[in-house]
Amino acid sequence: MPRSRLIAIVVAVLVVAVLASGAVWFQVARNEAGVPGADNAQVMPGSESIGGAYTLVDQTGGTVTQDAWPQRWKLVYFGYTFCPDVCPTELASMAAAVDLLGEAADRVKPVFISVDPERDTVDRLAEYVPAFHPDMVGLTGSEAQVKAAAQAFKVYYRKVDPADDASPDYYLMDHSSFVYLISPDGRTVNIFRPNTAPETMAEVMRARIDAAPTS
Repeated sequence: MPRSRLIAIVVAVLVVAVLASGAVWFQVARNEAGVPGADNAQVMPGSESIGGAYTLVDQTGGTVTQDAWPQRWKLVYFGYTFCPDVCPTELASMAAAVDLLGEAADRVKPVFISVDPERDTVDRLAEYVPAFHPDMVGLTGSEAQVKAAAQAFKVYYRKVDPADDASPDYYLMDHSSFVYLISPDGRTVNIFRPNTAPETMAEVMRARIDAAPTS
């Protein structure tokens, strides 16, 4: 067999394998979500390696750990209050998704974790989170505490240095922008990609809540 043809066959096999693995991943994500529909391309299955222990401070000054609200599902987002667009959009979507659950809304706790502890003080969070949902809790802490929480959820974040002519307090934060659905027993069961519709979030949460065993 000519060498050029052999190379072409190998390349074709690799392409098919990649496409097949992608199709399998997509189907797994849909099945894990427990909800039919093409829009579930925005929903990824969770992982036991995502999430873990943390100790932070809420907007009232109280200490909060991963064991808070043991009977409730948690919808968690990492961001910062000075974020100009992405964070407010995601938090608004989370709030809308929780409200879409109707009577089941009290079974989900929306949680906002700051990646900017330098500016996101307890008082700042107390002003910020109620604007999105009355039941939303905002969490901050020391740099070490925030770093530990972000590492547990494999969240990327980085401070962007301000321009030379800007105030040192005016800076942005680069960060990943996923929403995590955590089960009452602490497992990350679904991950929502950025810009996931509130309806999709609500549908996935409702399916998870309905499928969970009652105590």
